[in-house]
Amino acid sequence: MSLCFLTGHPIGTIITTRTILPPCPALPLNSIISSSGEKPAQSLPSRRSTSSSNAPPILIIPTTKTKQPQRRAVSSSIPVMVCDVLDQAINKYMEPPLSPSMDPNHVLAGNFSPLDELPPTDCPDIDGEVPACLDGAYIRNGPNPQHYPRGPHHLFDGDGMLHCLRISRGRASLCSRYVRTYKYNLEHEVGSPLVPNFFSGIRGVAGIARAAVSITRALTGQLDPRNGFGLANTSLAFFGGRLFALGESDLPYAIHLSPDDGDITTVGRCDFDKTLSFGMTAHPKTDPDTGETFAFRYTFVRPFLTYFMFDADGTKLPDVPITSLTRPLFLHDFAITKKYALFVDIQIGVRPMNMILKGGHPIGSDPAKVTRIGVLPRYATDDSQMRWFEVPDFNIVHSINAWDDDEEGAIVLIAPNVWPIEHMLASMDLIHCSVEKVRIDLKSGTVSRTQLSDKNLDMGVVNPAFLTKRNRYAYMGLGEPMPKMSGVVKLDLELGKTVATRLYGPGCYGGEPQFVPDVNNDEDEDEGYVVSYVHDEVKGESRFLVMDSKSPNLDVVASVKLPRRVPYGFHGLFISEDDLYKRQHPLSISSSPSSN
Repeated sequence: MSLCFLTGHPIGTIITTRTILPPCPALPLNSIISSSGEKPAQSLPSRRSTSSSNAPPILIIPTTKTKQPQRRAVSSSIPVMVCDVLDQAINKYMEPPLSPSMDPNHVLAGNFSPLDELPPTDCPDIDGEVPACLDGAYIRNGPNPQHYPRGPHHLFDGDGMLHCLRISRGRASLCSRYVRTYKYNLEHEVGSPLVPNFFSGIRGVAGIARAAVSITRALTGQLDPRNGFGLANTSLAFFGGRLFALGESDLPYAIHLSPDDGDITTVGRCDFDKTLSFGMTAHPKTDPDTGETFAFRYTFVRPFLTYFMFDADGTKLPDVPITSLTRPLFLHDFAITKKYALFVDIQIGVRPMNMILKGGHPIGSDPAKVTRIGVLPRYATDDSQMRWFEVPDFNIVHSINAWDDDEEGAIVLIAPNVWPIEHMLASMDLIHCSVEKVRIDLKSGTVSRTQLSDKNLDMGVVNPAFLTKRNRYAYMGLGEPMPKMSGVVKLDLELGKTVATRLYGPGCYGGEPQFVPDVNNDEDEDEGYVVSYVHDEVKGESRFLVMDSKSPNLDVVASVKLPRRVPYGFHGLFISEDDLYKRQHPLSISSSPSSN
């Protein structure tokens, strides 16, 4: 989710202050990629054989064929018909007039409109030469509702769809698949929307009525809340040798990415041997040196925040409840250093009375709240050493990086600051992000802030090898207007200025940039390439751009014309050719996986 900020201070100012399968067992290591035995046409040449005993694929699907269950005749049952009629009545008579941010005719217009799935399809039209270090897969997540909404719809509420560009020896293939969440499977089986969405479906009296209908559906067996209702539409993470699609309102969904052609299969909802409950942030952080992954979840009941980590093999370690929080918070992202985890309690709060009395959303801005940064030792087993530092009006949604300054006993956090905070969820085109450097002196307890850029920048990334460590460069999406990105900016964090810019051109917009280091020439932090999907709204076509990260203008060295448009989305990652073949450990799947 892309959201951002302007503080009003000049740069340099320092302020001190569709198919449903039955459940399957844990996945065996020696299973093959596909139970069907079929290969899609026009598959890319593989650098290694997937049958090699020392190079199995990224995720493994059981070989046993299972009979497809018959679709339930739910559409003709009396409880279903009653609930459907109530849903229609709520939308027609109880839902207040829709604002542009909730009107599906506005939200799902242009390149935000959803698409059907696309099997692996060759991309023969390539301008320039794709660098060898890009052999692998670029995969990006985003919202793509499978059914047109019956009522209000927010951008964040679409079903997750993954768009994967598989690159091998200068050739490319695009594949787009839904993440087969429980919600997706349920609504695919029924053939219509069934579960209210979080950002658009629980506003005001209409939201209370929808909740009552959902309870009725659960009591009559139409849905099972134990399987979760997440969308898995926000981001992806690769840790412990496994790939996951993420959305913070649910557990991670394990994804299989075929090394042959980049085809995508949802393996299932993963609870890590029943050690993970409720949900997990869509922005876990993996230390590039240790392989450990750090994450959290937030809830509206105590403990409001829980911190946890996974070891290098992907085994989840015990939870660390943050008991010092006395009220719920909204926390989309966080940061880690080599020593600490940083949590920013922003000016967004949970306000149930706003929903009941004013017909608004239960989550909204709280201007009286003072923003705080919580600092917890990275390997803490409880929150007894948690320290909170007040940082007024510092509202972040995404972090860029953080590191320890051991010489001065301080912590540095780099992040975009969102302003005005009240527009963060409702009117993203009105928000602005300015990148700030926040320095916390752990000895004196003082906090200083320096604005690094007053441009509207968000969705920032760094060279992944420098996460948790002092780094110099960040690559940011230029939000003009948000949530679309009109270009990429390379920001020098030491000098506090823009050192390179690539504008996509009139009518052309992208999303989050991704930095891919050149592994054959990694002497410099910025030795590599910046990549992104970019859509031309005039021509109606999408391309995958490869930009030279060291050039003054982020020169385009390769452009891959995609076989169809790719809708605007959220976060992605690049998986190297070597990682596509790494051995996997078995997974614990808490609900039935689904095939494509």
